[in-house]
Amino acid sequence: MAGAPRPARSPQGVPDSRGLNLFEADPSYRALLELHLEPELCAHLLPHFRQLGAMAGAELDELALEADRNPSTLDEQRVRKHSSYRKLEKAAFGEFGLAAMSHRGGVLGWPEPMPPAAKYALSYLYVQAEFGVCCPLSMTDALTRTLRKFADPALVARYLPGLTSQDMDALVQGAMFMTEQQAGSDVGAVSTRAVKQGAHWALHGDKWFCSNADAGLAMVLARPEDAPAGTAGLSLFLLPRTLPDGSPNRYRIIRLKDKLGTRGMPSGEIRLEGAQAWMVGDPQQGFKQMADMINMSRLSNGMRAAGLMRRALSEALFVARNREAFGKKLIELPLMRRQLLKLMLPAEAARSMMFFTALELHKADAGDEAARRRVRLLTPLIK
Repeated sequence: MAGAPRPARSPQGVPDSRGLNLFEADPSYRALLELHLEPELCAHLLPHFRQLGAMAGAELDELALEADRNPSTLDEQRVRKHSSYRKLEKAAFGEFGLAAMSHRGGVLGWPEPMPPAAKYALSYLYVQAEFGVCCPLSMTDALTRTLRKFADPALVARYLPGLTSQDMDALVQGAMFMTEQQAGSDVGAVSTRAVKQGAHWALHGDKWFCSNADAGLAMVLARPEDAPAGTAGLSLFLLPRTLPDGSPNRYRIIRLKDKLGTRGMPSGEIRLEGAQAWMVGDPQQGFKQMADMINMSRLSNGMRAAGLMRRALSEALFVARNREAFGKKLIELPLMRRQLLKLMLPAEAARSMMFFTALELHKADAGDEAARRRVRLLTPLIK
């Protein structure tokens, strides 16, 4: 099988796929790339796909396991991330520029911003090793998009370089602080208050489940004074972790969540204590503007699910091709082939939908109204 290492054996005799190049082990994926990416871009990215596929099947996979065993911790107001998680971040944000490639040229040597299909195609390989970092990746990418669409140009100019940096010391990661104890699915119940203070706003309230809790920037929904109840009264704000003068903003991470999964990535509870923020866009359209960021996160969730499905299929195929029973390879047994096909069909369908949605999003962003309506339907479907 292409991309397969010599099968090692666990103490239980199960073939060990560690070292499998997850790109080369999936020959149909290259055919999909050639179908959905422009030929020149596809040819340019192929070496990067091979490199990421090799990393995902080896060192990134090992780092992900180590990060899961060593969750982030909260020391006063500093989130301490394990070195393995930091290395996973560096590969995603730094080496491959997965959060930046849709917003500027120069990532992976390509002179222009890349289309969504390229971003999702590379992230699809990365997530087969590590799921948790893909949440900050998605939120940084989505926050950058929402900021560029709706914010004052001066605010965009201030923060865009950090959001799209591949230098880990200069990088500013993004987050979304929306959920409250009484306002999960019912976003209109948000009670966080926004008080005008000169050129900025002061935010007061508690946010209940904030992934990437120590992000440098967060989009926050809050209700200005005298605004109506429900989602119609919510405005969107950009909340910096550190103020322009270098001082910390007025909010605290109360605690980090003890989660069953994505344990390396810090999710926490946030208390806003007059935190300084800037309003983004139309004050009467806050929820609709935040929905743009939410929908990008939904599309990312669909991509991540498709990637996990493919990793499960790759593992099953590897074992079936390298383990014997009754004197035959498992893959030669008719019932095993039937079971593998039952895994393969939904995995192929999921990533085909991922590519289709990415292409429709690209057309919608270029002004295609019919594509915009299709993306609106595809977003909840892919999630």
